Amino acid sequence: MALSLIAALLIGLFAWQPEDLYLWIKALHIVAVISWMAGLLYMPRLFIYHTDAEPGSAQSETFKMMEQRLLKVIMNPAMMITWVLGLYLAWDLYGFRGGWLHAKLLLVVLLTLIHVHFSRAVEVFKRDENRRGARYWRVMNEAPTLLMILIVILVVVKPF
Repeated sequence: MALSLIAALLIGLFAWQPEDLYLWIKALHIVAVISWMAGLLYMPRLFIYHTDAEPGSAQSETFKMMEQRLLKVIMNPAMMITWVLGLYLAWDLYGFRGGWLHAKLLLVVLLTLIHVHFSRAVEVFKRDENRRGARYWRVMNEAPTLLMILIVILVVVKPF
C-alpha cells in the first residue's frame, strides 16, 4: 500500500512539475532505498529461522508465506522504485558522470544480485529444497549491510 502511494505521488509530481521536483524525487528515492534495505536485512533472518524449521511443519509454512510476501510486496517494488528514481537522479543531476557515481552504481548492481540470490532462495525454501545452513545465511545477512555502508559513504562524501 505504501509503495502504491509512492507510485501515485510520483505520477502526480511528474504531471505537476514543481520547481523543487528534484527534492521530491530524492526524498522518494531515499524512502524506497530504506524499504528495500529493510527487506534485504530481514530476509536472511527469516532464512536463518526457516533453516531450523522442520520441512512441511506449520512453522516452515509460515516462514514460506512471510518470505514470499516480503519479496513480492516490499522488496521487489522498493527495488524497482529505487532503481528508476536513482537512475533519474544520476542522469538529471550528474549526467552519469563522476567516479563516485560509477562506483555507487556498481555497488547497487551487487546489491541487486544479492536481491536476486534471496529471490531464488525464497523459491528453494518454498520447494523445501534448502541445502544451506543457518551459518551461511548469517554471513549473507552482512553483505547488504556492508554494501549499504559503502554506498552511503560514496553518496555523502563523494571521495572521487
